[in-house]
Amino acid sequence: MSSPVWPVEIRVTKDRRSLNITFDDASSFTLPAELLRVNSPSAEVQGHSDAERKTVGGKRNVAILSVDPVGNYAVRIGFDDMHNTGIYSWAFLHDLGMNAAVHFQEYLDNLAAKNLDRDKPGVR
Repeated sequence: MSSPVWPVEIRVTKDRRSLNITFDDASSFTLPAELLRVNSPSAEVQGHSDAERKTVGGKRNVAILSVDPVGNYAVRIGFDDMHNTGIYSWAFLHDLGMNAAVHFQEYLDNLAAKNLDRDKPGVR
């Protein structure tokens, strides 16, 4: 069993469209705000089961307003669409970074399957 990863640096980019995060395992990621927003670990997005999971469209240009610590295990990210209920654990952020391309392609596939768009708001 591997030990949990720990962030050593977290920074929002100047344009507020990405989060740069470096972990103590030497991995470093630039996570787009759109990817963070549409994969929010909040109940609003994730639901309480796979059947309740929502696909959120219209977030191509979402920006990060805030990154606030939650204990010593996570951050709460606030977005300019006023979504701020997701608590992003270090393990969640690390996984999102390690598998960003897969997560983003799943998002694009879900948008297409539900006739949603990255530029037009909509939830299904």
